[in-house]
Amino acid sequence: MAFKTLGAKAAAALDKELMSTGAFSIDQLMELAGLSVSQVVYRVHPPTQGRRVLIACGPGNNGGDGLVAARHLRHYGYQPTVYYPKKPKNDLYQRLSKQLEDLEVPFVEDFPAALKSTDHVVDAIFGFSFSGEVREPFSAVIQALEETNVPVTSVDAPSSWSIEDGPPVSGVGSKFNPAVLVSLTAPKPLVKHFKGRHFIGGRFVTPAIAKKYDFEVPQYEGIDQCVEVGNGEQKL
Repeated sequence: MAFKTLGAKAAAALDKELMSTGAFSIDQLMELAGLSVSQVVYRVHPPTQGRRVLIACGPGNNGGDGLVAARHLRHYGYQPTVYYPKKPKNDLYQRLSKQLEDLEVPFVEDFPAALKSTDHVVDAIFGFSFSGEVREPFSAVIQALEETNVPVTSVDAPSSWSIEDGPPVSGVGSKFNPAVLVSLTAPKPLVKHFKGRHFIGGRFVTPAIAKKYDFEVPQYEGIDQCVEVGNGEQKL
């Protein structure tokens, strides 16, 4: 089954509709997205392969998904560490951070140092709304991700990649190739450039919404919040 992709404008419109006529709150969507990311990490990097997970969070919704994933990973028995250099003053993000602090999840300021003592990385820096130039401190973070041998799972998009066109031709991110990608709701056009393991997450789309935005909802099994695509029957 070939999955259709959802461009940046369509993805933004879909999010807006889910929070209006769809009657979802942003908290609910972020919770379900982060839950799906945590399940992907558990599948590709079970605790027996190392419990230390470093989650790099950006200042927007993608970072919020990362904070939610960190909380679930803590409850699964991992030892998550969060890099969150630009914490918004928005109440939602403050609450997500407080939940992690109450679970004694450490927040770190030195990403390269933390990268040297982790088993897996979650890239939750930039999502489908990213465009333009990568600025500090995230350019240094993405450069470190390009150079590390630690496996990386990216949330919705490898950070620095164009949603439509994939990795930059040169500069920061041009050599960034994460091991795993979790497309939220539906794949974005950049997936044609992605070579690793690919999952779809976010089990909340109604048939009517999927029909309106012309994409397929994958067949989620049982209680799973994610589906691996790219091999077997569900293939891109």
